[in-house]
Order: sequence, then structure tokens, then C-alpha cells
Amino acid sequence: MDETPATPVVTIGLNAGQATFDYSMAELTALVEANHMTVVEQVQQALTKPNPGTYFGTGKVEELAAIVADDQVDTVVVNDELTPSQIRNLENGTKARIIDRTGLILEIFANRAQSREAKLQVQLAMLQYQLPRLHTSASQRLDQQGGGGGGGLANRGAGESQTEMSRRTIERSITHVNHELKEINQAAETQRQQRERNELPSVALVGYTNAGKSTLMNALVKRFGKNEEKQVFVKNMLFATLDTSVRQLIFPDQKKLLLSDTVGFVSQLPTNLVKAFRSTLSEAANADLLVQVVDYADVNRDAMMATTEQTLQDIGVTDVPMITVFNKADLTSTDYPSRAGDQLIISAKDDASIDLLVRAMKEKVFHNYVTANFLIPFDAGDIVAYMNDHCNVLSTDYQADGTAMRVELTSADFNKYKSYVVTDADSVED
Repeated sequence: MDETPATPVVTIGLNAGQATFDYSMAELTALVEANHMTVVEQVQQALTKPNPGTYFGTGKVEELAAIVADDQVDTVVVNDELTPSQIRNLENGTKARIIDRTGLILEIFANRAQSREAKLQVQLAMLQYQLPRLHTSASQRLDQQGGGGGGGLANRGAGESQTEMSRRTIERSITHVNHELKEINQAAETQRQQRERNELPSVALVGYTNAGKSTLMNALVKRFGKNEEKQVFVKNMLFATLDTSVRQLIFPDQKKLLLSDTVGFVSQLPTNLVKAFRSTLSEAANADLLVQVVDYADVNRDAMMATTEQTLQDIGVTDVPMITVFNKADLTSTDYPSRAGDQLIISAKDDASIDLLVRAMKEKVFHNYVTANFLIPFDAGDIVAYMNDHCNVLSTDYQADGTAMRVELTSADFNKYKSYVVTDADSVED
């Protein structure tokens, strides 16, 4: 457990009259806490648009500088993405480190990435974020080098040269990381194609970070996982896990599917980060069904749903069927589990809720199943064994000329064994 005290910060935001402003500031606080920081004070200003030089107005920057000094904090976190000059000017005006919303989310992702792929994806997003901001750090170096003497002009050339060197280094790093990611993505695509050849339908859990996707996945894996497949990491924080986990579920009727738990979304998710994680999120794009998990106990759930749906559009996921699961109903006074069409109200901790969700998922992904009667000769025992292992056998009767079975199975399996189909149950029993 990390016992290091959380870093105190001041958060600031610009209220331009947007309906979601309070929500976005509350979300910023949650992001700050997820980055092992704590908010000691929040500063807001009502402006129709940001000041192009300093984000806040001049007077508000002076007020912010006084607050930073009084609270003895050295970090200010901003609720928007800033330009390089805004960051530089705010740092000069407050004598504090300025982290904009994009930089904060990138820091969280960098701290949480575990797999090689996730680390590379975050590295790529950070490099792309840093590239246009190089002259900020260069200017800071020039300020430090210039001091009070007359050497500023000579040092300026060195600073510009260093900036170009840094730019080339970052561009080379971006090329290298893209190459490594391409190799990883090819391997992942091969795995996906193998799963598709196995003809297993896939279901992807999507939704806002901390909505309970991993908890829901663990509940399903515990009940229906193959050979007690391992649980995924769960913690009550934003972006607890960044890696997509895929588990196979086998239901009592022998129906099987692949369930994936994708990285959570958040409003104003940095564009570079969405692009970098596109391959990870492709589990959603290639799914047969999306299950959008929503924190039903959160008063901002409508905004969270809008964020999820916008992010899905941003990564090109627009035509995959979806059911919406309002989770954490146990934290509300609502009766659960309940269902209205493709919307469910459940608790991931409740077995009856899991049963309701499974029925809804099965309706969507197993709609191509066929129920038929078969008469399998005794010398084709391997087919009987296959059906018992992979299909939903509704009845079995051993007759003089073979094994009569009524089976629910995929259309692919039906076509494979249709030569053993008999017309109806009566002809099987005769």
C-alpha cells in the first residue's frame, strides 16, 4: 500500500455557462484523487471563453497566485486542455507547476499501465502531447539561462537548437513506438481471428470508468468461467485497469461466449489517448454485442452515458448492438433486478441480477441457434460426444438404429450435421 502523502493541489476551471460544468469539476477532483493528489482549494471564473494568454483573466491569475502561496502548494490542475503559452504564462504568474486536464489523464494512464501494449500506448500519447509543447520548456530554459546578464542572445540560439534536437528525438521515438505497437497489434489480430474461427460470439463491456465493469466481469467469470479463469483487478477508483481482459464463459446449456472488459471512458478523454488505445478498444468494435455499464447510483449518469456513446463514435463503433446495464442498484432505493427492453437495472453483487443479464446477453448473441431432432448412428459416437460437449442437448433416447437427440445448436453445427436430421420428434420415436 502506498503510504506517501497525497500531493496537495489547487484545481481551477472556467465556467462558460455549460450545463455540465459542476459535473466536470467534480470529475476533475476524482481524477486528481486517482493520481494520488488531494484538492485543497478550487478556483472558478465565469468567462465566455478562455483568455488566450493566461486562461483566466489577469485579476483572477493574481488571486490564484495568492492562493497558491497561502496554501503552500506547488501544483495547479486545470479543467481544460491548455495551449503551451497558457501553461507557460500561468506558471510564470503563479510560480507553480501547471497540469492541464489532458496532462493529468496521461499521468494517470502512465502510472497504471501494466502490460507492454498499454505502456506503449500511453508512451505514444504522451509523446504526441509533448511534441507541440517543446518550446514551452525551451523558453523556460532560456529564462533560466538569461538571468540578469547580457548572454541571453547567445543562449537563445542554443535553446532553439536544443528544441530542434528534442523534436527530432520525439519524432524518432513516435516512429519506434508505432512500429512496436504495429507488431503487437498484428499478434492481437491473429488471436482475434483465431477466436472468430472458433465461432464463439463476443460480448464487450464498455462504459464510464468506475461504473463497475470489472466487478460485473468477475461475477460472470466466477459463475460461468472456464476452469475458474482468473478474476480481473478491481478497485474503487478511476482507471483502475487499462488492459483489455478476455474470458470465456460456458453456460449450463453449453452455450459459450467470449467476454471482454475494456478500458473505461471519461469526459474529454484526450484525442491522442483515444487514438493510441484504438487497438485495445477494437475488442468493442469487433464484438457481437456491447454491454454499456452505467453507475445507476451516480446523479451524473446521463452525462456519463453521453460520454461513452461519443467515445464509441470516436473510435468508429457505431453499428454494434447494445444493451444498457444500470449497475450498483444496491446503492439506491430502486427495486432490482428489473428489465425494460434492452435496459436492465441490476447489482453486480446479486445472483438474480447476473441471471437476468445472462438471459439478455444470450437472447442477443445466440439468436442464430437452431433446435432440431437428430438420429445419430451408433458408429458415429464422436458426433454424440461433440453434441454433449458443445451443444444444448434437450433430450436423448437410445433406439434400435441409433441415438435420437433433440438439440439446440449453432447454425454452423446444424449445417455440419444436417444429414442426421429427422423431420420431427414423432419420426425419432417411431
